[in-house]
Amino acid sequence: MASDMKPPAGKKGEIPSRGLENCGVSDQPCHDKCQSSDADGKLSCAGANGISSLIERMTSKENCGACSSNCDQSDTSLEEANDSLARSGHVEDAYHDGCLLGKNGSCMTSDDLPHESEREQAGGTLEDLFLFNDEEEDDSDWEPAATRLVVNRWFCLNCTMPNMDEITHCLNCHQLKGSDVIGYDVFKTLIAQTALVSADTELPTASTAVGFDERMLLHSEIEIKPNPHPERPDRLRAIAASLAAAGIFPLKCALVPPREITKEELLMVHTPDHIESVEQTKNMLYSYFTSDTYANGHSACAAKLAAGLCADLASLIVSGRVRNGFAMVRPPGHHAGVKQAMGFCLHNNAAVAALAAQRAGAKKVLIVDWDVHHGNGTQEIFEGSKSVLYISLHRHEDGNFYPGTGAAHEVGVLDGRGFSVNIPWSRGGVGDNDYIFAFQHVVLPIAAEFAPDITIISAGFDAARGDPLGCCDVTPAGYSRMTSMLTACSGGRLLVILEGGYNLRSISSSATEVVKVLLGDGPNSDIDANATSPSKEGLRTVLQVLEIQQQFWPVLAPTYASLQALQGLVFSKYTLTLAMGRRKGSILEGQVPSGGNGEVKGFCTKCYLRAAA
Repeated sequence: MASDMKPPAGKKGEIPSRGLENCGVSDQPCHDKCQSSDADGKLSCAGANGISSLIERMTSKENCGACSSNCDQSDTSLEEANDSLARSGHVEDAYHDGCLLGKNGSCMTSDDLPHESEREQAGGTLEDLFLFNDEEEDDSDWEPAATRLVVNRWFCLNCTMPNMDEITHCLNCHQLKGSDVIGYDVFKTLIAQTALVSADTELPTASTAVGFDERMLLHSEIEIKPNPHPERPDRLRAIAASLAAAGIFPLKCALVPPREITKEELLMVHTPDHIESVEQTKNMLYSYFTSDTYANGHSACAAKLAAGLCADLASLIVSGRVRNGFAMVRPPGHHAGVKQAMGFCLHNNAAVAALAAQRAGAKKVLIVDWDVHHGNGTQEIFEGSKSVLYISLHRHEDGNFYPGTGAAHEVGVLDGRGFSVNIPWSRGGVGDNDYIFAFQHVVLPIAAEFAPDITIISAGFDAARGDPLGCCDVTPAGYSRMTSMLTACSGGRLLVILEGGYNLRSISSSATEVVKVLLGDGPNSDIDANATSPSKEGLRTVLQVLEIQQQFWPVLAPTYASLQALQGLVFSKYTLTLAMGRRKGSILEGQVPSGGNGEVKGFCTKCYLRAAA
């Protein structure tokens, strides 16, 4: 995913303006996974009844492709419908925004919409990234000859970021203009040759199963907006093409037969109202749960297929039918809570899988969420449980990064205290070393003490290098190493569920490295896990988590004491180096002697900890 708390620092994936002007589209916020989460959340929506005639007229346009921002809308009735909805105080152009589901999951009529003064201000949204609009209200009364400058732009297929027309390579990810996803057709031809695995299938127990169904590609935002939504079908196409090109899937893996999750299974996770609100989207051309969480007529089916595949994979792994599995599914799920869809997520796939694993015989389930955004939905669902341990590594920045939850002091409630473990990074740019350091000193010791029967990874790849929303620096080798480190936690019973990740190159290469580990190829050798050094901020975060969690997991106490001494040694050496640099004139005041990501150089933490012990 996409998936902030206090403006203006809560802008998700913000990049510097490159001088692009607005090209005449609505200034409404479109993706609240990038908004400040301390806003009051007044997400208004046009009612389904209020645009029923509009949708009927638009139905014939459903397959006409993307709607140009300068298209000629000559239909008088359509213009009247747009004007009517615009007067309701929600949209400037109803054709561009459509029917949005309210925060409570139901549609409001246009009469119930807030007035202009009550609307949420456009903050750190994806629209800010794409439009770079700094226009104020129309001041043509004092400048009658004012002319709007229209700049032609193209959007990168790989990362969705905008670029000026004369630029040939994306300024964000360097992808060539006009590139397309290639290789998916090869994947489609091969998938028919893949063995299907179910409870009755005889397969080697060391096999890896994959969950996938093409109908999940039908879940997409109807293309009536000027910029692409980051959670798009090409995410699955790119991963599938990469796995096929590597000769991994479908040739080396078994395929799980798809099925839609039942209402009874969903009721173990979500409220009846939530389930019904998702189901009702089948009757709408397009709709929104929040300003960034869309649905179309196929979304309910796609969400149930994703949850069904995750549940069946978990059951097959626990029962021993397969060794491990990869759920190549969308829409993602870890933001979906007990009663709300948000952050691109409709049903919580990891929660459904965890409960399916327990029905299959697992007593204890570990969920490790390395998506760059905190899985607030998963934590909410299991915060009172001691049979499901939830560990999340995510950007937090004191609540300024979406969704604003996941502080280190959030440890669970009642019987579940200590079974929610949050590792909240204080900045962007976090890379392999900090993640592996946190795994070594927090994740793995707690997991070993917990001794789960199955480990589920909420595998968002939006902390990957080059992701437009996560802005972190984890490499495919880093994801490979983390996956390998988790294989021992539950005897190799590992289920990887796709969550976020919006740079197609990053998500496909990272997912491919993860599946290679599942197949037994071993971790990528580009990283030496025994010689990783954390950044100062990473060390500080890990110490904060250890200080809180050691009261629930005493095994952490010796590590906490050792790392406290290490922190003192690190900063003593920094102070000494800085002082010497000042004498020699080689280091400016305030300059940090570190690597490119602020990593503390000259320390092997494993050697130090052994010496301290």
